[in-house]
Amino acid sequence: MNTLTHQFLDVNGITLSLYSAGPDSGRPVWLLHGFPECWHSWRQQIMPLAQAGYRVLIPQMRGYGQSSAPCDPAAYDLITICGDIQAAMDRLGQADACVVGHDWGAPVAWHLALLEPQRVRAVVGMAVPFGGRPKQPALEIMHQLYAGRFHYILHFQTPGVAEREMDADIPRTLRMMMHNTSAAVPKDFFLQEKPAGAGLFDGMQDPMALPHWCDEQAFAEYLKTFSGRGFYGALNWYRNFERNWLRTAPLADRQIEQPAQFLLGDKDPVGTLEAYTLKQMSRLVPRLESHLLVDCGHWIQNEQAEQVNRHLLDFLARHFPA
Repeated sequence: MNTLTHQFLDVNGITLSLYSAGPDSGRPVWLLHGFPECWHSWRQQIMPLAQAGYRVLIPQMRGYGQSSAPCDPAAYDLITICGDIQAAMDRLGQADACVVGHDWGAPVAWHLALLEPQRVRAVVGMAVPFGGRPKQPALEIMHQLYAGRFHYILHFQTPGVAEREMDADIPRTLRMMMHNTSAAVPKDFFLQEKPAGAGLFDGMQDPMALPHWCDEQAFAEYLKTFSGRGFYGALNWYRNFERNWLRTAPLADRQIEQPAQFLLGDKDPVGTLEAYTLKQMSRLVPRLESHLLVDCGHWIQNEQAEQVNRHLLDFLARHFPA
């Protein structure tokens, strides 16, 4: 990790904090983190990719860490966030790239592939599949399905509500979310049955320890991401489902035509939540390669780093050689 460089880019109306590694002349591979994570969640992928000859670029996404965190929730729709990465590619003079995303980073990666069919030559999504543009905003569907019941995305909608609970004890919040979506935990906050109006962590206990895949040094980087700022920027990503739906209208019915890889943990609750999308994905992504990783929860690139690196490097060697 001592070969990492760091810079700030003024792009798309914000300041983007960007880490990078690998040869300047290497083909660019972007690693886009999810929620509630940080650039350091890719710590086990950065050097293997750099050593394979790639220029590895790891931004702190809008709302996270040292990157700008606009107050207006409307500043966090998918098209705007894609614009951050597109503008950064422009600033760095990149004519082609592979984009890799995990969790919320995956929808950004999928949409960059749609928006940039010439520049994005290959795309990898982890944990969150590509389902195309739904017939109505996803939030409307959730209100219908979870009327009177708790759902974490519905819980996140009103600014200030989730922040009060999550910001009150940031180490506890991170421990709870890391543990309760890992492979070792059979029931998690995604799937809990509790009434609407419940708190995110109601009925759950703080494990007080870190999961095996996150040591104290790594955890310190996660804490640094949210300390002093809290989670409001990260939560604003969840407050744009209707805006995302409106702004992606020109992309409706478009296929992702580039070579694509999807990685999912066999114990990731997202696999249950997105079961229908998974069945539809091959129709929307005709050049798709999918892999189910054994004994793996949601934090896929850390829980099973060797499996992820093997699949990722093999895919890149065939479709985006260094």
